[in-house]
Amino acid sequence: MTEQTLGSCAGCGIAIQTEDAKKPGYAPESALGRKVVICQRCYRIKHYNEVAPVGMGDDDFLKILDGIGSTQSLVVMVVDIFDFQGSWLRGLPRFVGKNPILLVGNKVDLLPKNINLNRVRNWMQHEAKERGLRPEDIVLISAQKGLHIDELLNRIGELRKGRDVYIVGVTNVGKSTMINRILHDYGAAELEITTSPFPGTTLDKIEIPLEDGRSIYDTPGIINRDQIGHMVSPADLRKITPKSRINSKVYQLEAGQTLFLGGLARIDFVRGSKQPFVVYVDNDLYIHRTKLEKADEVMEKHHGTLLVPPTGEEAAKALPPFVKHSFKVTQSQMSTDIVISGLGWVTIQGKYEANVVVHAPKGVSVGMRRGLI
Repeated sequence: MTEQTLGSCAGCGIAIQTEDAKKPGYAPESALGRKVVICQRCYRIKHYNEVAPVGMGDDDFLKILDGIGSTQSLVVMVVDIFDFQGSWLRGLPRFVGKNPILLVGNKVDLLPKNINLNRVRNWMQHEAKERGLRPEDIVLISAQKGLHIDELLNRIGELRKGRDVYIVGVTNVGKSTMINRILHDYGAAELEITTSPFPGTTLDKIEIPLEDGRSIYDTPGIINRDQIGHMVSPADLRKITPKSRINSKVYQLEAGQTLFLGGLARIDFVRGSKQPFVVYVDNDLYIHRTKLEKADEVMEKHHGTLLVPPTGEEAAKALPPFVKHSFKVTQSQMSTDIVISGLGWVTIQGKYEANVVVHAPKGVSVGMRRGLI
């Protein structure tokens, strides 16, 4: 039996093969008689929460997305609201051509309970415009909780106008979870797509037929390597990935104080009046406050032990060296977020000026934006 006749893995989309267990797409011949066939890698992710590296690079993923512009399709771009900057798919117009785009903000269930969702939509509209994207509409959902899936399906139905639908986004934004939610809610649960917190789970396009002869395509996630999650172990990635609604933590800081976000980032309040720093990170992430003059000593002595994650001194040594990012927050009527890609953000209210220095591993994107909350 040749690879061409075996079809594709229902979990990640890769072509099934039975010849080499070390290559992507391997499944034992005994699995081929099942109604839904998944590769060994997907089986181990699903049942044992294990992840195995595959020999696919960024170019392989980009080639899969490159053909979208030549199709007549609706493109649904999914972003992680909690990590908007880190989950933004850069260069999207190059892939989609003239096709319309529906922007979906996933993981709305992680935001504080009292947040105004219309404000979040307006904020996303502003941020998208700043990045050169003008979506047809914005829908906020929680794929994990099943929130607002009906609204999403209605907008897809209105905007696609009989065309195929391509779901795109970077790794770990919840594309496959979103599609699984649609499949479960609308009667095709046996087609479940493999999901995990690890990047690169979907390896090829996965086609889901629609009643009118068209299809929804789940595409592989592009890896944004400036997210901090790509620099930590799978165990530590789970520790910094929010699993429930974020509870903000407020620190009244004076100039000359430092906050450590675990052992993954450090925020120095260098100059300014006493003011609140509001931290939005995973609820279980350890935050340590100290004097700026002692920060270097604390880092050297406790990185990987008190300051975790990274968990363990070896994991701490494996991180790239920290680099400094300096910011001046001017007095304003609006709040400002300082964002550390893949970890979270700190909000400064704007009532006072502030000079802030953020230390983060080299390669991690750190920047300022208009306050989300």
